[in-house]
Amino acid sequence: MTRIVALGGTVNPGSSTEQALRLAAQVAADAGAEVTVFGGEYLTALPHYLGPQHDPSQGAEMVAAVREADGLLVAAPGYHGTISGVVKNALDYLEDLARDERPYLDGRAVGLIATAFGDQASMSTLLTMRAITHALRGWPTPMGATIRTYRGLFSPDGECLDERARGQLELVGRQVVLGAKSFAAGRGLA
Repeated sequence: MTRIVALGGTVNPGSSTEQALRLAAQVAADAGAEVTVFGGEYLTALPHYLGPQHDPSQGAEMVAAVREADGLLVAAPGYHGTISGVVKNALDYLEDLARDERPYLDGRAVGLIATAFGDQASMSTLLTMRAITHALRGWPTPMGATIRTYRGLFSPDGECLDERARGQLELVGRQVVLGAKSFAAGRGLA
């Protein structure tokens, strides 16, 4: 079974960032992957990594899921030209994988989704996410979604109403599964 961890969102429940993540995650699940989602509510509850309120048990579920994952989907909103603190903090928790046999995101496909109210902000956010993925030894999928958000982008039940955005999210969801399966096959697991 191909395992994908999807993480992302904002401090706002039902944010367009989390809806975009869940759409791509559903596409990955439809492609046969087992998907575990850590959305905004989970990420917002994480204390600053190694900060005064940090406890090793916090974030352990997410770190364990990433440790076993073949791929990740990461969705971040563009805040002031880069990713949000909530998503960056969650990625900081992956430092717990530093001494693993497969350190950080080594040998994992990573599908990236950047959302913002403007095209420039979504692109700079995506570029930051690619740099972080490379620093963590992950392999970004060829397609990275840059989603320009606006009121009405998603229906109340989470359907993406914009064909261009939906197409990007579907492609990222499919590519992360394809990449994850390729890496698993290379390790003799598929």
